[in-house]
Amino acid sequence: MKKKPAKKKVVAKKKSAARPVKRAVVKKVRTQSKKVSAPKVSPAKAPAPAADEGKLSFNHAMIYVKDVERGVNFYRGWLGFKLIEDFRYEGRPVYARLRAPGGDGTIALHQAGPGASVTSDGVRLYFEVRDLDDFCRGLQKRGFYFTQLPTMMPWGWRHAYLNDPEGHEISLYWAGENRMKKTVMKAAREAGNA
Repeated sequence: MKKKPAKKKVVAKKKSAARPVKRAVVKKVRTQSKKVSAPKVSPAKAPAPAADEGKLSFNHAMIYVKDVERGVNFYRGWLGFKLIEDFRYEGRPVYARLRAPGGDGTIALHQAGPGASVTSDGVRLYFEVRDLDDFCRGLQKRGFYFTQLPTMMPWGWRHAYLNDPEGHEISLYWAGENRMKKTVMKAAREAGNA
C-alpha cells in the first residue's frame, strides 16, 4: 500500500512539475501581502488600484520627442499635467512621466535618438474635458493656436484639435453621455451616406 501513493506522487510530478511550484509561489506572495500593512497615504497620493488579475489594463502612452524639457513645459504649462517623475542624463531630461490633471491617465515623454523621426502619422492623443469651450478659450487668451476650435462632430462629440511642440496631434473633447453609445456612431454613418 505504501508503494501506490509514492508511485502516484512521482507520476503527478512528471505530468505537471511546473504547476505546483507556480501555485506555491503565488500562495506565498499572497500570504506575504496579507501580512504587510499598506502605508498610510493621503487620498491625493493614493496609488491606482491594481489591474484585475488576468485582464489587460492600459497603462500609458509613450511619446517620443526631440526635447523632453520642451514637452514637459507644454503638457504641464498649457494642459495642466502633473509631473510624476523625470530622469536626467548629464543634467538634461531624457524621460518624464506625467499624469492628467483630471484622472489617473498618464503619458510618458521619451528622448528620441539622434536623427530619429518623431512623427506619429495615424496616432492622435485624446484628452476629455467637461468645460471644453472654456478650457480652449483660456488657452487662446494665453496665445495658443488651435488647428480646429471646439466643434460638434457628426458622432455627437465636441472636439478641438491642436498639436504639441513636436507636431503630435491632440484632440481635446467632451463626449458626455455619448462616450459609450454605439447608436451615435450609427447615426454618424447614416448622416455620411445621406
